[in-house]
Amino acid sequence: MTSWLSRTCSSHQVQLGATAVIAGVVAVTATLGFQHLRRQIQIEDLKSSIPNAEKHDAKETLNQYGVAPLRPTVGKEEERSAALAARAQQGDYDDDLILEQLARNRVFLTDHGLSKLRSSFIIVVGCGGVGSHATAALARSGVSKMRLIDFDQVTLSSLNRHALATLVDVGTPKVHCIRKRIEQITPWVRFDCVNELFNESSAQRQLGPWDGQEPEYIIDAIDNIDSKVALLNYCYKHSKRVISSMGAGCKSDPTRVFIGDISASTEDPLSRTTRRRLRALGVKEGLPVVFSTEKPGPGKAQLLPLPDEEFAKGSVNELGVLPDFRVRILPVLGTMPAVFGYIIANHLILEVTGYPHEYSQGKGRDKMYEGILVSLQAHEERLVKYSGEDFQGLKIPVTKDDIGYLVEEVFKGRSVVSGLSTRLTLVRWHAVALKEIMDTRFQGQKYSRLKLTDLVCMTKEEAALHEREVLKDGKGLKEVYGSDVIRLAERRLQDMAAYEEYR
Repeated sequence: MTSWLSRTCSSHQVQLGATAVIAGVVAVTATLGFQHLRRQIQIEDLKSSIPNAEKHDAKETLNQYGVAPLRPTVGKEEERSAALAARAQQGDYDDDLILEQLARNRVFLTDHGLSKLRSSFIIVVGCGGVGSHATAALARSGVSKMRLIDFDQVTLSSLNRHALATLVDVGTPKVHCIRKRIEQITPWVRFDCVNELFNESSAQRQLGPWDGQEPEYIIDAIDNIDSKVALLNYCYKHSKRVISSMGAGCKSDPTRVFIGDISASTEDPLSRTTRRRLRALGVKEGLPVVFSTEKPGPGKAQLLPLPDEEFAKGSVNELGVLPDFRVRILPVLGTMPAVFGYIIANHLILEVTGYPHEYSQGKGRDKMYEGILVSLQAHEERLVKYSGEDFQGLKIPVTKDDIGYLVEEVFKGRSVVSGLSTRLTLVRWHAVALKEIMDTRFQGQKYSRLKLTDLVCMTKEEAALHEREVLKDGKGLKEVYGSDVIRLAERRLQDMAAYEEYR
């Protein structure tokens, strides 16, 4: 037995096998030990990355929008820029360097003009695509004191149109993003950042003076209709100079962007709604706006309707981030807000410095409205005369402003029959008993019972045919018009009834 064991142990093959087994055991043990050690290290790293609640400051309270105050990450370059800006805003910055940086504007505007621009105080309400470009242009041009008002934060989708935001800024307030970036360009500019939603109740504070100085100009770059109307109405009623940006969404033609009075703006749903709401508040004109005359058409971007499944979830208003804010995504070509923003900044620079300027205004349509009013008066008189009554002294309860409202806002400047936009007039749509057209209950007064919701827009030729066949001869609408014309006319009249709420 002993000899056999001795012979086996001395065998070369047995020695190799034993060595392999021992080496395998050692390798497995080492691997398992390494993996265990690595797991322990990873666990310790994970534990160490979790902040110790006891070592942190007191808990932060959510603001009115359900967001905790942000703790921006500041790099070394930003720290240096912030330090330089702090000194510059305290006056520790060579004025010769500022004038050198503004040299091109200085020779264009003259020393006097540049001095007025540098001493002005500007308020920008809305710091998205339009507002950020306007603010950046004004800061680079010499404006040294600005208040920025916006409740919103930078998002990834903001980066296609925002003038200054980068990926690092996503999730940070827009007002502070603009301040931080502009301080790296013009460190002497002072900012009053108001990270709030503009509303009527806070207008006096938000649009009030800063260090005793009243704002020279206010820029409206808001895309929410309620806030926009509140801002423009406040500025109009308190004689504050303001310029407003109408809709840049769904626009693509920079050659059709103009500046003019709000009463002249066309082909813009935001402008149309704003005008309608302001008219209800007694504001019809006197507000400069930037708007596009580009018309929608086949193949062009448009605001898509909200899916039916969203309506099925409940009140649509509850789907928005804030009450009364739109819940649909508006298609925006990133270049167009920049065009609007720079036109606004350019206007403001010229206005503040007194530089000569005269814009090409939209073609006046007052004479057309007066002509339509005369035509409508004659139309009612003919109907009264046809009934056998005396039409002398007949008055109609319609004004020139009503005509403009109907033609532009309700019927979009086009005939409901042919879609033509020339030789327009207004005429009753539905036939009525001719004896009921005129009210003579009050002695010495004759007036038509005509309502705005009775009228449709046609060309003069179409109106003459409609008056003869429908209103006088008594033909039914279906005998004269196709179903598409009748549907369009009825829809416009329904729109008019809805618009009356804002008049």
